[in-house]
Amino acid sequence: MPKQLGVDEGGGVAWLTFDNVARHNALTIAMCQSLLGELERLAADVEAHVVVLRGAGDEAFMSGADIAEQDDPAAPEAITALYAALAAFPKPVIAMVDGFCLGGGLATALEADLRIAAHGSRFGIPAARLGVGYPRDGVQRLVALVGPAVAADILYTGRQMPAEDALRVGLIQELLPRERLEERVAEVAATIAGNAPLTIRAAKAAIRGADPDVVARLVAECRASEDLVEGRRAFFEKRPPRFRGR
Repeated sequence: MPKQLGVDEGGGVAWLTFDNVARHNALTIAMCQSLLGELERLAADVEAHVVVLRGAGDEAFMSGADIAEQDDPAAPEAITALYAALAAFPKPVIAMVDGFCLGGGLATALEADLRIAAHGSRFGIPAARLGVGYPRDGVQRLVALVGPAVAADILYTGRQMPAEDALRVGLIQELLPRERLEERVAEVAATIAGNAPLTIRAAKAAIRGADPDVVARLVAECRASEDLVEGRRAFFEKRPPRFRGR
């Protein structure tokens, strides 16, 4: 059974909930292990098309790595493995941010394809306030999203960025009132889940800078797929397509 992780599935969407409320959903070794297991399972599940990451409670998406485990040598290894698994995950991932999204929480959200947040959320990486060296991959992911100057602001100051600023600099894609957040995320996830999985897989690989030969192979699989036939047939018949991922 998952530890410190809620799992809810339906309609092609898997909702994974960080559940460490007492510590503002801080990332623990147990949570990393649970997430790794779920990501591996969902990557192989043909019925799962989209993953949504969110935090339990109403105060935090994730507040960072759990400071109670800071001296455990297994912690950085588990966290690094999680980020690598998220980076390699072949299906769309949405981060639903409500509250604090700090340190490892922001690093986790950065690995999602889309970030949708509620008003009042706060974003930041306080590594400079703690003397922590931030890994190159995480820094480069941040730079790719917001540019070097904004990344420098976030990393050098260690400040918490208001959600309005996060939207302005491109750290998040949408900002909504808290009461509308889950509904909007569910709507976006359902839209994606209803589209052709092979097309989305190829698009994500290209967006993430996969080897050109890999992307070309995925595009060729789309051209040879039953889904392409179904998409064209549905278009001419003026009905929603029923994609099967093959």
